[in-house]
Amino acid sequence: MSAPQRFVQIVDFETDRIDEMRALAEEGEQRLAGRPDGPTRRLVLKDRSRPNRYLVVIEFDSYEEAMRNSDDPETGKFAERMASLCTRTPSFTDCDVEDTTEFK
Repeated sequence: MSAPQRFVQIVDFETDRIDEMRALAEEGEQRLAGRPDGPTRRLVLKDRSRPNRYLVVIEFDSYEEAMRNSDDPETGKFAERMASLCTRTPSFTDCDVEDTTEFK
């Protein structure tokens, strides 16, 4: 039996309140610490050509774990607070991880 396929969600948002967004993210990290179905990695990217645009890549061990995390009422509250700090509605892209390569 093969291992579950890793899953990534990409959150695309714009904000002019990035310091507040970072503080909110830190709160979320504390809430998720040690949860077995929480994210395994997060990567925050800042768009060089659009100064207030950010992309967050959140990795989970599987789609099922990501959905359990999404169904948590605390995740819904976090998403609402995040959206309130945005200058446009965030968009979400769900992706199955097909392949990864680490270059060192």
